Amino acid sequence: MGAGRGHGRSAPPRKSNLKPLHWSKVTRALRGSLWEELQRHGELQIPKTSAGGKAGGKKPAESKPTKVQLIDLKRAYNVEIMLTKVKMPLPDMMVAVLAMDDSALDADQVENLIKFCPKKEEMELLKGYTGDKENLGKCEQFFLELMKAPRVESKLRVFLFKIQFNCQVFDFRKSLNIVNSACEEVRNSLKLKEIMKKILYLGNTLNQGTARGAAIGFKLDSLLKLTDTRATTGKMTLMHYLCKVLASKTPDLLDFHKDLINLEAATKIQLKQLAEEMQSIIKGLEKVKQELAASENDGPVSEVFHKTLKEFVGAAESEVSSVTDLYSVAGRQADALALYFGEDPARYPFEQVTATLLNFVRLFQKAHEENCKEAELEKKKAQKEAEMENAKGINLTKKEVKD
Repeated sequence: MGAGRGHGRSAPPRKSNLKPLHWSKVTRALRGSLWEELQRHGELQIPKTSAGGKAGGKKPAESKPTKVQLIDLKRAYNVEIMLTKVKMPLPDMMVAVLAMDDSALDADQVENLIKFCPKKEEMELLKGYTGDKENLGKCEQFFLELMKAPRVESKLRVFLFKIQFNCQVFDFRKSLNIVNSACEEVRNSLKLKEIMKKILYLGNTLNQGTARGAAIGFKLDSLLKLTDTRATTGKMTLMHYLCKVLASKTPDLLDFHKDLINLEAATKIQLKQLAEEMQSIIKGLEKVKQELAASENDGPVSEVFHKTLKEFVGAAESEVSSVTDLYSVAGRQADALALYFGEDPARYPFEQVTATLLNFVRLFQKAHEENCKEAELEKKKAQKEAEMENAKGINLTKKEVKD
């Protein structure tokens, strides 16, 4: 009986008499290596951990199958870091992409997805993989998920354009409105016009009898030379004198800068950048329309994408048409501003006109403030002298009384 029970027990697994091999372990196979080839074809053999152990001891956990890594180590690592910022399962991510759901993915996340789209050779590598896809690394699985949608990079770029479109057009329209408003404010300011007339009169008075006299106008840069022309004492400039004359005869002109509300904001705008922005919007919409046409033949995978994109294109075309017209108006206004001052728009562009005018405004205000301070000092000085004279008079009277 005892012998029978003994034969019924399973024999413990035999241990190898060989010592462990202290090798340098490879955890990620390089592309093109033997190990990568074995992984790709599912030929990698890794023995399972022995289930033996002491009675009552815990059963050793089964070793997880080694992840198959087909993509370059550094790139895969960067992809995995990027995916930690997406924070959603890969299938859900693709649903959000194809629905162009900006509540699920923001612009930064979509930009990262574009940055890490699989390259052509990486796609070919993954297409050639015949093993269990569940054993693939996270980067490889991410690439496979993206590859389910035709022209995925194009779709992501369209998605990004859609996310940014409203803000892009809003900011662009705002800049155009500033340009238009600034130009109109300058040209419609009666106070600025009167000041320009005063400057012309002063200049002709100073230059009377010289080749510079009898001018019918002056170049805009001349406004900045008013601070260079000084009186014989060397203290007062022509700008100070202008402000003094205006304060005395037409003080209502001193606050002409209040007419030019958008001038300072306009100096921060470059027409070249506006032109580039206009082209960016137009070309962006063209690419969207190209993807719209292409996605029509994608089948069920792009059905939601195509429908959503079609609705967006309808609204976007109207917006782009509107800002294109506004952009044309801004260009004409900018040229008209230079012409208003007798300047050639090609040689004295909008940016230079607004910068000169803003500098003039600041120099004018500074000179006026200095005049006010000087007048205040003179007033105090006069009061002090009057008080001293008054005190002298009182002392003389007292002396006369005593005598």
